[in-house]
Amino acid sequence: MTLQQEIVGTAMQMAVVSLQPGQTVYCEAGKFLFKTANVTMETRLSGPGAGGGRPQGGQPGQAGGMGGMLRQAMGTAMQAGQRAIAGESLAFQYFTSTGGEGTVGFAGVLPGEMRALELTGGRAWFAEKDAFVAAESTVDFGIAWQGGRAGRSGGEGFILEKFTGRGTVIICGAGNFIDLNPADFGGRIEVDTGCIVAFEEGIEYGVQRIGGLNRQGMMNAVFGGEGLSLATLEGNGRVILQSLTIEGLANALKKAQGGDKQGPTGGLFSTNAG
Repeated sequence: MTLQQEIVGTAMQMAVVSLQPGQTVYCEAGKFLFKTANVTMETRLSGPGAGGGRPQGGQPGQAGGMGGMLRQAMGTAMQAGQRAIAGESLAFQYFTSTGGEGTVGFAGVLPGEMRALELTGGRAWFAEKDAFVAAESTVDFGIAWQGGRAGRSGGEGFILEKFTGRGTVIICGAGNFIDLNPADFGGRIEVDTGCIVAFEEGIEYGVQRIGGLNRQGMMNAVFGGEGLSLATLEGNGRVILQSLTIEGLANALKKAQGGDKQGPTGGLFSTNAG
């Protein structure tokens, strides 16, 4: 069943979802705005892959008996533990319409856009940490660890959210979005690591040093505002970028309050911990 949703607003968008009777959508804790009275709300530690979109429970002897219940409990604990390590919310909130069509509203936490992605069971989608807003119960939410050199150097890209299955998933970002395909630009684009919102499976994500260890390389790192590295995206698939980075927003707010810690050089010498 296709999720009926509408993205409304401009500077800080919201998603208004219409649920058919019995249809379930879940969100990360803190992204819920409003609901109609006939929509039930339940908070769980488990994601939909552990039965999050279906009633849980059952008696011993059903669904594997006590052993099945224990395995389900361990799976839920592992999911919650992964999300905690990744800095994500421990719990999900589930909304199900009863007695007719219901309405639920969701929003992100920063001024910016939202996007509804349709998963067909083929390619997965990866998104930056905290991009997830809400999804149908048929969409599985997971954590992807970006290892190797990219993981050590990529900053924001080290921990990614991963969406698989079939159905609609709604994500958010800061500022305005632009959709690109690296294949349209020679197969590769280089991006500020904080500007990546999401990309399709099949896109190869990496990190490269800006310039060499020479005068121009150090000028880029010290005065360019990007530090020592850029993210690279290669392949053929959709990429969504955002025009505003969280670090840029934080620095602008500090500067407006007279507490700018970035200084005139920015980049490598920035003292911003975020």
